[in-house]
Amino acid sequence: MKPPPFMYCDPESVDEAVALKSEYGNDSLVLAGGQSLLPMLTMRLARPEALIDINKIGDLQKIERRADILEVGAGVRQYELEDHPLVGELVPLLPEATRYIGHIENRHRGTVGGSLAHADSAAELPCTAVALDATVVVHGPSGTRTIAAQDFFQGRMTTALEPEEVLVAIRYPVTPWTAGHGFVEVSRRVGDLALAGAAAVVNLYEDGRFTSVSVGVLGISDTPVRSSAVESALIGEASTEENIARVAEEIVPSVTSGDDLHATRAYRRHLASVVVSRAITAAVARAHERSNGK
Repeated sequence: MKPPPFMYCDPESVDEAVALKSEYGNDSLVLAGGQSLLPMLTMRLARPEALIDINKIGDLQKIERRADILEVGAGVRQYELEDHPLVGELVPLLPEATRYIGHIENRHRGTVGGSLAHADSAAELPCTAVALDATVVVHGPSGTRTIAAQDFFQGRMTTALEPEEVLVAIRYPVTPWTAGHGFVEVSRRVGDLALAGAAAVVNLYEDGRFTSVSVGVLGISDTPVRSSAVESALIGEASTEENIARVAEEIVPSVTSGDDLHATRAYRRHLASVVVSRAITAAVARAHERSNGK
């Protein structure tokens, strides 16, 4: 099928993009990498009056460190997260999770901001944003505002973006060098959307007990899930496989996705605890490596 007719706009600045969003409001969509939007257009699942192409806006394509924050522009291609030295050094969970996104061809076109704005709960970048306590930066007619990642994702493919706003960047706190990270997901085939996945970042006391735990889970609900139940149950506990596997079961009540063509709800409930356990175990192993100077 062919997409419906629309007005094509290609602004060269964020202010121009915001002006267009203000003019067209809900009747406009932003084109970044197009990996999700173009299929929706061709299947006529989306019928915008105006398509706003932000690829000419250079300010959206930067990766910068600002004190204890790594700021990634919304227009940064996903593949850049895999190999950029600043990303690997400051937020090592990101390159690991990014490698699970579709195929390399998708990552060379797809953008960081596009994935966040699309808000697919089975996607990797929304999950890592929640797990890492990231902040989403948006710009509108009233200026710039920031939204905590946990508040940004509001429902199935629904975000806190207002109709006249444009997502411009995401800010990730720099991960402490002592922390370990892990990312695990399960899909039917490489490149498919995950049936379930988990991201974890942990810090340990010298005796191996958890001092901090952060866990994000994808594919189990309408939004990425930050599992405070798992986190609080592990604080102060020994980082043994038995403890991790036991506490990982705390994620099960958060599984709200029903049966679909790919998996039953019962299978996802089982899978959720498995990926959480494996992600935390991988993070613990890395934390031990770092404490040993490896």
